[in-house]
Amino acid sequence: MKILAINPGSTSTKMAVYEDEKPVLLRNITHSAEELSHFGDATDQQGFRKQLVLDELHAADIPLEFDAVIGRGGLVKPIAGGVYEINQQMLDDTRYGCVMHNHACNLGCLIAYDIAMDIPGCRAFIADPGVVDELSPLARISGSPLMPRICIWHALNQRAIARRFANEIGREYEDLNLIICHLGGGISVAAHDHGRAVDANNALDGEGPFSPERAGSLPAADLIRLCFSGKYSEKQLLKRIAGKAGLNAHLGTNDMREILQRIKDGDEHARFIVEAMLYHVAKNIAAEAAVLCGKIDAILLTGGMAHSDYIVNELRHRVGFLAPVYCFPGENELEALALNALAVLRGKREAKVYE
Repeated sequence: MKILAINPGSTSTKMAVYEDEKPVLLRNITHSAEELSHFGDATDQQGFRKQLVLDELHAADIPLEFDAVIGRGGLVKPIAGGVYEINQQMLDDTRYGCVMHNHACNLGCLIAYDIAMDIPGCRAFIADPGVVDELSPLARISGSPLMPRICIWHALNQRAIARRFANEIGREYEDLNLIICHLGGGISVAAHDHGRAVDANNALDGEGPFSPERAGSLPAADLIRLCFSGKYSEKQLLKRIAGKAGLNAHLGTNDMREILQRIKDGDEHARFIVEAMLYHVAKNIAAEAAVLCGKIDAILLTGGMAHSDYIVNELRHRVGFLAPVYCFPGENELEALALNALAVLRGKREAKVYE
């Protein structure tokens, strides 16, 4: 089976070609701010980014012959986890119905469908987008009926890591209780109860621990006062929630390699702020233990920051008493996409219908 996987991000388009489980092409196409400045919404970049993907295939002498094209899912309406065949309803919701339609992840669905339609017999999918919502009824309730809890999290990578861990220990994901923490530009923590993520935070813009780019949960009254202070516009305040927030706000950069080097060179302020972030990450992991009533088979750490022994060891020190802690560094999202498509093509998993 030949599969093309596409993962658009804010400043890059990652792509891969797989023959069954084997990657035969991996590319990370970067986009400068100047290149993207010509476009309005992110979805306006569809043709531009699609052509770059096709150019990479042509340069690698890979013919446009695939059994499936799978893209990173966008911020459509909340859905259960799994692989979804792209249909017109999904395309319409991605283009016109998304509350956060300006996010680059929405391009994955659009580009995958566009390319697949030019290939006879090719199917187009997304898998486990960030809006996967399997929250328990209790988890949806906040202290205000005006603002029920939602989750936007790293569903694709978390679920792929969960299945990988289960396979390594000879178990099924659906038989395990796991707490998984994705440590990236945003940080998501989820409780996985026998194959369902019954609790997870909104890691995109407003809940959980602060991260390299995001503010996480904030004192609500102080935030309201700031909104009415007249000092900031709505756009500026949204940046203070996601973008110019977290470590970026405290330390002037969201580059963890730079921050870790500063700590190594003796920057005690940087060490203090990073340890505060990890303190809150550990606190959120421990909170998910209550969701699972303490019945936890393992805690899994993943994402880019999981490459750091310093970060992993600090978290293991704080939460290791709850359950064994395992580390799966990086994101592996292209592999996750390809393997999800392959499972459907082989009949091991059924593609769901988006409605």
